[in-house]
Amino acid sequence: MFHHEPHGTDPLKKLSEELHLLAVRFEERKVTLREVMEVLGARASGLLIIILALPFCAPVSIPGLSVVFGLVILSIAARYALGLPPWLPERLLATQLPPRFFHALLEGASRFIGWIERELHPRWPWWTATPARLRFHAAMVGFCGFLLLLPLVGLPFTNTLPALVIVIGMLGMMERDGVAIAAAYGLLVVTIVYLGMFAAVVLEVFDRIKHWLTG
Repeated sequence: MFHHEPHGTDPLKKLSEELHLLAVRFEERKVTLREVMEVLGARASGLLIIILALPFCAPVSIPGLSVVFGLVILSIAARYALGLPPWLPERLLATQLPPRFFHALLEGASRFIGWIERELHPRWPWWTATPARLRFHAAMVGFCGFLLLLPLVGLPFTNTLPALVIVIGMLGMMERDGVAIAAAYGLLVVTIVYLGMFAAVVLEVFDRIKHWLTG
């Protein structure tokens, strides 16, 4: 599922090319998540996580998508973290993506991964040496998928930060780049601190409103 051999017969560079071909293929019609996974083949789960997280890497609100995409990311990553094969319920597999949106998304993913492939390479092998460690990193990805589900409307970067963790961490896992994975954990700490500060402000506001109502 998340396995990827950087110097084997299926390099990450090939993925960027295949994403471009996939964008052309689905340019003029709607596509379901099932079709996407079938076309992507053995790497479907890991690559799908990256594709679905990419739209949130920019600090622009995308109404209605974070819940569905976050649920898919959480489901796939959680099953891998538990040592289970990838699986999605029929309802999620039947989710349709608008043709123009999906085409732009895939083209963006292709360019992004094309740039990343020149920056990532196997480092810190002890950080990715065993399936157990990869499952632990997958739990981080799943947790950030859960963060995308939270209804934090109006707060800047609430989707951007966890999405960046997902993309950087996932690509680090696929390329066995421990430095990238460590960077994802560092960004996760920043995300938690940021959301914690927001939660503290909200609680303080509610507390003041409570005191004001009760005199």
